[in-house]
Order: sequence, then structure tokens, then C-alpha cells
Amino acid sequence: MKCFVTGGAGFIGSHLTDRLILEGNEVVVYDNLSLGKENYISHHFSHPQFKFVQADLLDDQELVKAMAGSEVVFHLAANSDIIKSAKNPGIDLEQGTMVTYKVLEAMRANNTQKIVFTSSNVVYGEATKSPTAEDYGPLLPISFYGASKLACEGVIAAACHNYNLQAWIYRFGNIIGQRPTHGVVLDFYNKLKRNPKSLEVLGNGNQSKPYVEVHDCVDGILFGLNNSSGSVNLFNLGTAGAFYVKDIPKIVVEAMGLKNVEIKFSGGVRGWPGDVHTVRLDVSKLKDLGWKPKYPTSVEAFTAGANDIIKELSSKV
Repeated sequence: MKCFVTGGAGFIGSHLTDRLILEGNEVVVYDNLSLGKENYISHHFSHPQFKFVQADLLDDQELVKAMAGSEVVFHLAANSDIIKSAKNPGIDLEQGTMVTYKVLEAMRANNTQKIVFTSSNVVYGEATKSPTAEDYGPLLPISFYGASKLACEGVIAAACHNYNLQAWIYRFGNIIGQRPTHGVVLDFYNKLKRNPKSLEVLGNGNQSKPYVEVHDCVDGILFGLNNSSGSVNLFNLGTAGAFYVKDIPKIVVEAMGLKNVEIKFSGGVRGWPGDVHTVRLDVSKLKDLGWKPKYPTSVEAFTAGANDIIKELSSKV
């Protein structure tokens, strides 16, 4: 296929690009590098079936031109800094909802029929049913990021009905692994490099989320794409159980070879406004199709991904 990947120089996007190229697809990565990094995809620059376009999704003409001939759009581009957008909700409106509308309009102009969209578990808000399945409702997100993701899902569903498109929407657990652009492990690593004797952890440490190792995430995305054929195909993409924030410092401290680090919790049930403190996902729908992650539990996924991040970061010092 000819694949168009928005946010393809980012964390998940660069791993997806690797996989698509490995499987023999033609790939166009479209990224403004606001969060993505050129060196995450630079090893593909000499590949005859790869092209990188550094541009913004709000640039209508450039977007339509770059997407020409694409058979499937993998739409990963978004603001992923939830703490930042809590202070400036316009970021998610513009870089989430509006750019998704622009992507759909470019697809219509190019007669591109398939879109894969990376949503998030935060669309569920503070769900009263746990683990939470895809048909849970009403969906009442508590962050502007979650509100944007939910709006994007709605616009995509409407486009599928009105423009005869097909969509694959994935509500992710927390993704972890090499090439992070943000996240708790990167945050803790940077804090400990500045002060190896003390680490502040936001919240009371009892926040708990499901985690997915990034290669398993990419595998799940492509598995769903290749094994479901509805108009709108909606999946939770996660692992069994969850990982607690209070257990993260030990893994990071040990991986960095540090000792006698004082752990301080800032307190409160959530780390920041919009932080859903407890998440459990029902992931049976995708697994019933036959998807089997390498790391099936959140503990396994987090441990593997966190150690990979620390190794990568340490190798750059």
C-alpha cells in the first residue's frame, strides 16, 4: 500500500513507519516536528519507498498535495502534552479536532477511503464500569485532550457515513518504549539527572493505568486493520491489569543504577487537572480476533518499555 502517516516522526509514528517500510509499503511521513524528531526516521531517508514532508496539517494545500495517491491514512498527529493543554485548551482544539477535520477533507479531495486513528482511553473519563469496554457510555472526558479525541472520533464516524470511508479507531492504554517524546519515565529520568538524591512524583502514587509496549501497539494497530472490515471499527488497545505510579520510581531508579533516592509524593488523587486516576480497559474485542501482544500484562509491558527507555537515554549521555 501507499501509506500516509501524520505524526510519523513521533514516538508511536516512527515505530509504525519502521514496520510499514519493513513490510514493503510505500510511506509518506507528514510531520511539523513540533514533538516528533527527524532522527527517529532519518534511517529511512535513502529508502526509495519513503518520503518525508515537514509541514503543518493546517496547511490545506500542502496536505492535499502530499496525500495524493495514498490508499490509507494513519492519523497519529496530535498534541500529547495533557498538562500543557490544561492551561491552553486551544492547543487541542487546533492540533486535535481541527487537524482531524483537515485530514478528512484532504482524504475526500484525494479519494482516499481508509483512515486509522489513534484515540485514547481518556475519552471514557472517570468510567463507573471497570474494566471499560468500547460500548460504555455516556463518554464524559475530564481533560481537553480527551474532549478533542472524542470530537475527532465523532467527526471521523460522520465522515464514514457521508463520504463512504472506512475507519479503524483505537482507544489506547498508555504506550511505553523507545523514542519517547514525553511521559512519566522520561520525566523521572530528567528529574533524577538534575538531582539524583530526590524525586518528586505527582499525585499520591495510587494512580493506575494500563500500559502497552510500543511494538505491541503497532502490531495491534495493523492486526485490527487487517482483520476487521466494518465501516467504523472501534477497539480498545491495551493489556490486562494496570501499573501503579508509586511503583514507577523503583524501576527507573534501579535502571539508572542509583541508590538512596528520596521519593516525595505531591499528594492528591490525580497528578494534574484532567488526569484520570484509575483506568482499566476491557481489551477482549481485539484479542477475540486473535491479537496476542508479546507483553500481555501491564506490569510486563511497563517493565520492558521503561528499561528500554532508560537504556536508550543512557546510551546518549
